[in-house]
Amino acid sequence: MLILILGLVLFLGIHSVRIFAPGFRDVQLVTRGENTWKILYTVIALIGLALIVWGYSIARLDPVVFWVAPAWMSHLTALLMLFAIIFLVVSQFPAGRIKAAVKHPMLLSVKIWAPAHLLVNGDLASILLFGSFLAWAVLDRISIKKRVRAGLAVDPAPGPVKWDIAAVLAGVVVYVAFVLYLHQFLFGVAPFPNL
Repeated sequence: MLILILGLVLFLGIHSVRIFAPGFRDVQLVTRGENTWKILYTVIALIGLALIVWGYSIARLDPVVFWVAPAWMSHLTALLMLFAIIFLVVSQFPAGRIKAAVKHPMLLSVKIWAPAHLLVNGDLASILLFGSFLAWAVLDRISIKKRVRAGLAVDPAPGPVKWDIAAVLAGVVVYVAFVLYLHQFLFGVAPFPNL
């Protein structure tokens, strides 16, 4: 469990510098330069991600279980994940109406993904993993709202609907790939074992 916690601290910690220590980030950009800061940021994030994956896989071998979800809950999770993946894909496309409306679709994606997985994963490692990401996404969204109000950030402006259509279609394709193959391949768990 310590490996998972260390990974979460590193990964979410480096992603939280702008939330909790914007002055530190600004100093790093000035003293180290933007490229060096980005490399450092990326290395720490990748180490954290690797530790999360390793620590979670170890914790799953001997889980501390608080609840077992009923079988039907996986269908609700699957429905929520359709929206989570679509919003994640929307975040990678140029702004259309959806990105402008939700403002930060990647954070919204995390705020759907985490509770959706908590519905069907009642073990301690899952609570730590998904709960930490949920808390981070909420705090980051609050931080962004404060930066926008202070004039330090700008919400995306609406763009053409063609980007919404392309993002939704791509999101559905990614979702189907995850349901049929990628979730099992990447995480060792089939969302619907009988498919």
